[in-house]
Amino acid sequence: MKEHLKNFALLTVSTLIMAVGIYFFKFANNFTFGGITGFAVLVAKFTPLSASDFSFIANMLLLIIGLFVLGKKFAAQTAYSSILLSVTLSGLERIYPMSHPLTNEPMLELIFAIVLPAIGSAILFNIGASSGGTDVIAMILKKYTSVDIGKGLLASDILFTIAGFFVFDIKTGLYSLLGLTLRSTLIDSLIESLNRSKYFHVVCSEPEPICEFIKNDLKRGATIVLAQGAFTGDDKYIILTVLSPNEAIKLRNFIKAHTTGAFLLISNTSEIIGKGFHSV
Repeated sequence: MKEHLKNFALLTVSTLIMAVGIYFFKFANNFTFGGITGFAVLVAKFTPLSASDFSFIANMLLLIIGLFVLGKKFAAQTAYSSILLSVTLSGLERIYPMSHPLTNEPMLELIFAIVLPAIGSAILFNIGASSGGTDVIAMILKKYTSVDIGKGLLASDILFTIAGFFVFDIKTGLYSLLGLTLRSTLIDSLIESLNRSKYFHVVCSEPEPICEFIKNDLKRGATIVLAQGAFTGDDKYIILTVLSPNEAIKLRNFIKAHTTGAFLLISNTSEIIGKGFHSV
């Protein structure tokens, strides 16, 4: 139950962060990168619909199609996030209508238009959800075709971004192109940061105190491997464990205070699958 509440809170907060970045900084500046919301900026230029209203309509249609086509495989988390994002964008338009950008600094606004949605997307992807939109199209294509989804979605993003040069102006198009270039890189970096852990190799003669500390104080697991020193020929033990950055500091301090002659190899890692981390 606690885990469900945590995921619900993360879904809600991350989606609201995305909505703020999209509405106040992306829509207001006519930046055209980024899937459905980028396409919505183009549609708003030629139709009576606002970008928020088109995003709402498009996301709801894709959501309905996804529910029918994907059935039970269509994640409830994605449905919730998609609905919340669409409703929030429409609500912000009614509460705080915008006819021009918040500031006269387009580069500053581009940064927020990239960073806020990227933070929201990274949190969603990290818990196995998404905000819908073109992700729903990707799920459907993946189920029924052998199309390279990543390349297909990237191609559509590039198309929307290039259209910004002709629909608006060169300046807006260049900002959108920069946004497209930085967005995916930033999302990948944020996901890696959220998952970052410390991988320990501890070479020692007496593994018991260290393993007891890992099990009893840090509530983590460890693996012991029997080894032999190449120079001395003495029997050694290698303790393998993965910890959070905070736990890593505690273990390092414990070893420093209670163990002599231990040799530590500590490396960063973000792809950890197993109990206590990500499920297989």
